[in-house]
Amino acid sequence: MPGVRTALYLRVSIPEQKPDLQYDGLRGYAARAGLEVVRDYCDVAVSGRREGRPQLNALMAAARSREIDCVLVWKFDRFARSTRHLLAAMEEFDHLGVRFVSVQDQIDTDNPMGRAMFTIIGAMAELESSLISERVTAGMKAAEPRGRHLGRPPVAASTVSEIEALAAATALTIRQIQREIAGKASRPRGRRGHQRVRSVSAPAL
Repeated sequence: MPGVRTALYLRVSIPEQKPDLQYDGLRGYAARAGLEVVRDYCDVAVSGRREGRPQLNALMAAARSREIDCVLVWKFDRFARSTRHLLAAMEEFDHLGVRFVSVQDQIDTDNPMGRAMFTIIGAMAELESSLISERVTAGMKAAEPRGRHLGRPPVAASTVSEIEALAAATALTIRQIQREIAGKASRPRGRRGHQRVRSVSAPAL
């Protein structure tokens, strides 16, 4: 029976850095998890931006061509430089049926907790975007003297529990779970409360 075709992605910021630690860690994880490494991609001394990383672009092309079943990275920050980029890639992998594993972050989208984590990340990114817009229109300076809190609001514990329950008990995709949670969160509750909570149907990650 063929194994899970897995691509490794590594990135080092300067030529003097060696990717050996990442390579060894990723290959060791793949061996323990029964993943078949079919290709590896390594960007060396390139911009963190996606357009500046030819090997990352090649990996995404391989995923779109159905040449791989799983992407294995050492840490999120080796793969993506922003929440927006991370979630956009996760949404595409989800659509393509490609599994994503971050070893050091202990995230695997093949299990319920991994899918739940990305849903939470997507919700936080959407909330952050909403707050930035509010700060521009309302004016941070006018609010601060009155002691109003303008920081990022935490995701409610009940919401986290609901996300985890949906991920564990259903076959819903990441996007479907986001829509389910967003549909409930968007209902007004009080004067302010969920005015800040917007749909997370399209991840920013």
